[in-house]
Amino acid sequence: MSKNGINKAYKRLYTTDKRYILVTGGRGSLKSHSIHDFILRLTYDTQPHGVLFSRYTMTSAETSIIPEYKAHIERLGVEDHFSITRRDIVNKTNGSFIWFRGLKPSSQAQSANLKSLAQVDTWVIEEGEDMVDEAMFDKIDDSIRRKGTQNRVILVMNPTNKDHWAYKRWVKPTSKQIEIDGFKVTVSDHPNVENIHTTYHIGTKYLSDDWLAKAYNWKSRAQDGYDIVLDKPISKDEQERAVKYYINNYLGGWKERADGCIFDNWSEGEFDTSLSYCYGQDYGFSVDPTTLVKVAIDKKRMRLYCHELLYSSAQMGTDEILKANRSLIANQTDLIVGDSAEDRLIHDLRNQGLNIEPAEKGPGSIRAGITRMQDFEIIVSPNSVNLKQELLNYVWNDKKAGIPIDNHNHIIDPIRYAIKRLDRPAMFIG
Repeated sequence: MSKNGINKAYKRLYTTDKRYILVTGGRGSLKSHSIHDFILRLTYDTQPHGVLFSRYTMTSAETSIIPEYKAHIERLGVEDHFSITRRDIVNKTNGSFIWFRGLKPSSQAQSANLKSLAQVDTWVIEEGEDMVDEAMFDKIDDSIRRKGTQNRVILVMNPTNKDHWAYKRWVKPTSKQIEIDGFKVTVSDHPNVENIHTTYHIGTKYLSDDWLAKAYNWKSRAQDGYDIVLDKPISKDEQERAVKYYINNYLGGWKERADGCIFDNWSEGEFDTSLSYCYGQDYGFSVDPTTLVKVAIDKKRMRLYCHELLYSSAQMGTDEILKANRSLIANQTDLIVGDSAEDRLIHDLRNQGLNIEPAEKGPGSIRAGITRMQDFEIIVSPNSVNLKQELLNYVWNDKKAGIPIDNHNHIIDPIRYAIKRLDRPAMFIG
């Protein structure tokens, strides 16, 4: 297939011999379009290729991603070359295939057979910012080892917080800064990684005028402190916020943490096993996860220790939660403080032998719990990947009213439940 029409910024996709390709950039930077184009062209290679295309969450490949590939195939005018099913695309000219699979345990599109990757030599992870499970990445990465061909692992992402494992592994150790619109953006200079970084500037002819007008206004606010739409200057604080937003959202720069983060009083560290402890638990509903977190307080040194044990988006029934709790808690008599909104579930779990009680709630309990957490230096165990993401992204919805966003709180909420219980005087939990 002719390589005419390939954007020059993405030509390294076709020439690099590196195993790891990190594709980063801001919104509107042709990342997905260019990767889809590359994968389809790859299926025409002389040697047939096996491609695993994944997102961490992919509820239905048939309705989410395959239509995008169908449209791309139609643009190339090669519809007769491909056989398309609900979860797979096969190039009939040589047998190359693309499998579409979700990685999240509850994803309906997840293959029960992800272990069988002997035919796969190219793994694409789109929306890689959602792929926070480094252990899962390593497990699948180790399975991409087809002999006699180039193996590729392509991570496509809008850069997120610097706590993401991809930043720690591929950017932080060996990085360089590039200048875009007068701002510095950090990219990887790792010898084993091909980092392709693009911005909306390369795709302006594909973007709508209203979208570009919005981008240019943010650029003006960040560069000049001037709002084009309102036709007036903005304050210094507003300009500082605009700089952060423009660099992350439009230029693809990595963030320290979410703006207005509620908790900036935490760091990684080992759980102090000498302290009394208990567990907090939240229960999944719809897309929300079921979680379990171990919590201990050192009141002398004002330290709060947290260790994430469960973060599952699978729709777990009572028996499954019971089994998970029994396998994860240190001792079968340990106390679990569960979300009192699920009083019947807690009652059933208690009847089956768990030492579990409902959380104490009431008017103002969320704000009070947050304030109490802010009293401590919070120590988060290194493997608590989802908790760290919540702490980095938990912000105020209305700070004056003391109302946080109702998101990124699936482990933070049960920490509050556990603290409330641990704060009772003269007690021994675990």
